[in-house]
Amino acid sequence: MKSLSAPARRGPTSLRRSDIPAVAPARRVSGAGSVLSAILDHGPVARSTVARLTGLSPASVTGHTGRLVARGLIRESAQATGPKGLGRPHIPLEIDTSRHLVAGAHIAVAHSTVSLMDLRGRILAVDRQPHRGTEPQRILGDVAARLPRLLAAHAAGRTVFALGVATGHRVDPEAGLVIEHPQLGWRNVPVRDVLAAATGLQVQVDSHARALARAEQMLGEATTRASAVLLFVGAVVDAAFATAGAIHLGPRSGAGSVAHLPLGSAGGAEPCPCGRTGCLQSEVSEQAMVRRAAEQGLPAASFTELLDQALAGEARAVALFRRRARLVGRAAALLLDMFDPEVLVVVEPGAGRLPQCLADLRAEVAERSWVCDDPERAVVPSSFTGSVLATAGGAVALGVLYADPLGSWPALPTVS
Repeated sequence: MKSLSAPARRGPTSLRRSDIPAVAPARRVSGAGSVLSAILDHGPVARSTVARLTGLSPASVTGHTGRLVARGLIRESAQATGPKGLGRPHIPLEIDTSRHLVAGAHIAVAHSTVSLMDLRGRILAVDRQPHRGTEPQRILGDVAARLPRLLAAHAAGRTVFALGVATGHRVDPEAGLVIEHPQLGWRNVPVRDVLAAATGLQVQVDSHARALARAEQMLGEATTRASAVLLFVGAVVDAAFATAGAIHLGPRSGAGSVAHLPLGSAGGAEPCPCGRTGCLQSEVSEQAMVRRAAEQGLPAASFTELLDQALAGEARAVALFRRRARLVGRAAALLLDMFDPEVLVVVEPGAGRLPQCLADLRAEVAERSWVCDDPERAVVPSSFTGSVLATAGGAVALGVLYADPLGSWPALPTVS
């Protein structure tokens, strides 16, 4: 651990205003990024339509698309559009999925998931393995060792040009650091540098909540593009906040730290590492669900097994997930009132796979929110239910690519 750690930071009690680093400018989508995103959304699509969708001039679109073709990110479709015999046909553009892939790694509390994703965000392969220890050297080394086997089996001649890494708690994407992950015992771990050295790939690192919010904007729920809150409920509970296409990070990379939101009288006596009881994460985390099942005499060796029992209709398991949904609904109502987003996305398997859980969650929002008057529209499950962890890692790299596809990507062809 020591060899992988950056210098320790001051604790929160000794932080001075002068210690707070300047906020990095929000990553804005470039002109080429706007073009690439429009082709992702609407392709195959003509250049003239891309110009209309993006507001860029036809000449700018032509220049950007030429460089994107040269970089192997888009291609001209074999099918031309427009009426036959009326001048030159429009040659539509589409995302080129035949040449490049991104790899993803999600590091959870008990396991890690390595995946391959094409440039349209489609998951091609997934490898999930339990941790053999929580030391960063061991976990990151294991991720790096598994990637070549996944490529050999599934890349089919395509090149992986970047690795995205996602995990919970506080992550600094600019520095490539996991600042703090209490459940893993990680602090200031230079994930980007370690994995770049081990894999030879360009590595991007971010929190899983921010990664999944970006995935919704790129590939999932269209209403998240205006403004959104994403609430992630797993072994870790955290959130992400997005407005006008930008996802808020915070000067200390702490935006979205909702694990210790107090649930008041609705919470139980589940102890939290912070020393209190009734914190959101201590009540609804996967570990808490398994412990509560054991207290009720319901045999479930893991959260996955408990979920399977609920999906099979086991009444006690369903009741546990419905209780979880109601508690998550309380937190969702508070977040809706704080941020008034267009939509709140709940990343929680009960809400995604058990209709009664989603109904309970929305009912709690309807009862408690002062702002949200239409929970059926404003509160939605993840677009990636069933593939959340496999999506999160790849979405980190894919999000950076779509923001600036003509930026510094050493593994892609250089364009002028």
